[in-house]
Amino acid sequence: MKTNLPTLLSAALAAVVPFAASTIAEAASGKVVVGYQTDALPSSVAIANGDFAKATGTEIDFRKFNSGAEIFAAIASGDVQVGYVGSSPFAAAVSRGLDVKAFHLATISGTDEALVVRNGSGIEKPSDLKGKKLAAAPVSTDHYQLLAVLKQEKLTERDAQVFAIPQPDIVAAWNRGDLDGAFVWDPALTELKKTGKVLLTSREVADRGAPTFSAWVATAAFAKDNPAFLKSFAGTIERYSASFRNDKAAWGPDSENAKTLAKLLGGTPSDQASALTNLSLVPAEVQASTAWLSGGEGSGAGKILKDTAEFLKEQKKITTVLPSYGGFVTADYVKEIR
Repeated sequence: MKTNLPTLLSAALAAVVPFAASTIAEAASGKVVVGYQTDALPSSVAIANGDFAKATGTEIDFRKFNSGAEIFAAIASGDVQVGYVGSSPFAAAVSRGLDVKAFHLATISGTDEALVVRNGSGIEKPSDLKGKKLAAAPVSTDHYQLLAVLKQEKLTERDAQVFAIPQPDIVAAWNRGDLDGAFVWDPALTELKKTGKVLLTSREVADRGAPTFSAWVATAAFAKDNPAFLKSFAGTIERYSASFRNDKAAWGPDSENAKTLAKLLGGTPSDQASALTNLSLVPAEVQASTAWLSGGEGSGAGKILKDTAEFLKEQKKITTVLPSYGGFVTADYVKEIR
C-alpha cells in the first residue's frame, strides 16, 4: 500500500491558517454552515430532523466531513462557522493561528475510538506492534493516540510503519488485507471489528497518559456575534444527550432514533445503537466546571490541548506550542443549560 503521509499532513495542517472575521459571509446572510462527522452522537438526530434549526431559529447548512482536520481546513477558508472536531486536530489548528472556541464538549475518551488489530496478525499486546502496518486518519485524535501508544512502547512510526490516510481509505486498505491494525472510530470501527479485535480503547489510552476529547467549536468571531445561536445549539445537544442517558429504550436497535442515525450516517440501526453505547458523554453541569471548559488556562480541556500540542511538536507534526490553550475553550454556552 502506498502512503501519502507527508502530503496529507502538510495539506491538512497548512490549510489551517489565521481566520478573518470578514469571511463569515454565510452567517452574515442568515445561514450558518456547520461541519459534522460520521460519529454516532445522540444529537446527530437533531441534524436529520431539523431540531437544531428550530431551536436556533436559523437556517443551517450541515456538511459532512471525514475528519476534524478537514473541518478545520473548511473553517480556515471561511466555508464553515461551527464544527465537530477532536482534540488533536484542534490543538494543531490553534497552534497554527486559527482562533476558535470550544463551546460544548461532545465526548471524552471512551470506547467509541479504538485500536483494532486484524485476526491472525500476531498482535496480542501493544509491544507486538513493532514491524506491523498500522493506520489512522491524518491529524486526528486517533492518529495522536496511535503515536502515543507507540511512544509508550518505545517504538517510532518507522518501527511500526504508520500510514496516515482518511478513514474510508483505511477501511478499503483493511479489506484488501494491507493493514495489520488501525485506530478508528465508527463506522470504520464496527467494520474492522468484523475481522479483528480491539487491542486498546481510547479510554485505555487515556489511562496510559494520552487523554482526548471531541468538541463543538465555533470561530471566535462567530461566537462573539452569535451567543444566542450557540446557547440554543448547545442546549439542543444536551437535550438529546440527556434523552440517551435517561431513556435507553428510545435509542435501541429498533428505535426511530437508531433508524434516523443509520439513514444520516450509514450502517444499520443496530450498528448505530451499538456505537452509541460506546460514548462517554459529559453532562453540561460537569462541562461547566474547571474539570473541562471553565477556568481558562486551568481548565481540563485547555490542559489536554496544551499537552497534545507539546506531543505533536515532539513528533514534528507542528512547529509551535502556545503558552496557553485556555482561551480556546469556554463554559459560557453550557453553564446555563438546565
